[in-house]
Amino acid sequence: MVNTFFVFCACIDQASIGVVEKWGRFLSLAGPGLHFFNPFAGECLAGVLSTRVSSLDVRVETKTKDNVFVQLVCSIQYRVVKENADDAFYELQNPQEQIQAYVFDVVRAHVPRMTLDELFEQKGDVAKAVLEELEKVMGGYGYNIEQILMVDIIPDASVRRAMNEINAAQRLQLASVYKGEAEKVLMVKKAEAEAEAKYLSGVGIAKQRQAITEGLRDNILNFSNTVSGTSAKEVMDLIMVTQYFDTIKELGNSSKNTTVFIPHGPGHVRDVTDQIRNGVMEASSNLVGN
Repeated sequence: MVNTFFVFCACIDQASIGVVEKWGRFLSLAGPGLHFFNPFAGECLAGVLSTRVSSLDVRVETKTKDNVFVQLVCSIQYRVVKENADDAFYELQNPQEQIQAYVFDVVRAHVPRMTLDELFEQKGDVAKAVLEELEKVMGGYGYNIEQILMVDIIPDASVRRAMNEINAAQRLQLASVYKGEAEKVLMVKKAEAEAEAKYLSGVGIAKQRQAITEGLRDNILNFSNTVSGTSAKEVMDLIMVTQYFDTIKELGNSSKNTTVFIPHGPGHVRDVTDQIRNGVMEASSNLVGN
């Protein structure tokens, strides 16, 4: 930027540099501040260049090695070198077009040698190649390339949809594997729990039957020793009949509205007694055998 007050003076803003000519030929560079010129000697301010960092976005369309058309968006950050501002002023008429042309050339030379996946993985290598080429060329014109960023890689819309579908299918497959493994572990743990529960239930029933058998045996022995003239069979019949009536009493006092028909009579009581006695004797014989 420049502010001209009179024909013979001008004020150059900060982050700018002026080009001074004399009779149409380059004379010197003018830094920021107020400068005086002698128009009678042919001195004048030919132009002003900004030394700020400029950014240029270049969109390049090319094809990858696996025949996928993609668009690459490159952001080039460059600036004028103060010491070589005269080269930047006189050598290039449109530096943006020059930079864009070299970006097209380098990108279209490198990308066709890569697949689409390699391009996404190695986009930094493409940016580095563009940077090296631009530094070599633009440095001779008074420009310095600060940085090049490969900001975006845009495949064709159909390719993007296919890539998303492939990714979704892979994730669904992985989820199915994890779900199957989880169900397998759940079934195994459930089977182990059921087996453990059945084992513990069997142990509990065996101990219960053993406790009942030992209790009945102790009761028979105590009753036979206390009451003289009674046999073990008579004591067993008395205990079985007592338990039989206790069971009928509990069924009658139950709060559930359930009707139970039980054949009742002296003959039936004897049958129940014989069945219980035979069961206890079989259990006792098994304990003795063990």
